[in-house]
Amino acid sequence: MFDDDTIPVYAISVAAQLTDLHPQTLRQYDKLGLVSPQRTNGRNRLYSARDIARLREVADLSAAGVSLEGIRRVLQLQAEVERLRDELQAFTREKHSTALVLWNPSRRRGA
Repeated sequence: MFDDDTIPVYAISVAAQLTDLHPQTLRQYDKLGLVSPQRTNGRNRLYSARDIARLREVADLSAAGVSLEGIRRVLQLQAEVERLRDELQAFTREKHSTALVLWNPSRRRGA
């Protein structure tokens, strides 16, 4: 298996088997933008391990009764949360920088 889970390696038939979904369902999810596999020059879809995980998540939400529009919104919100986490992590790293701060004890406030 590959270390990078974003490398597109699975044809639609394999992705369908790995997720227990019909290939037409995968095409529908692609059309709705729920999962966006890479395309080969011949326009064949190739799915990565990350795409497979997302397909499973979509299938689980669908099985729980969430509509496709609801699933789309859930995925958008998850992406937004991830983006905000990244921003917070970057901000936190800035706040805990190793910058040198000089303190002059002879200088008092208000003096």
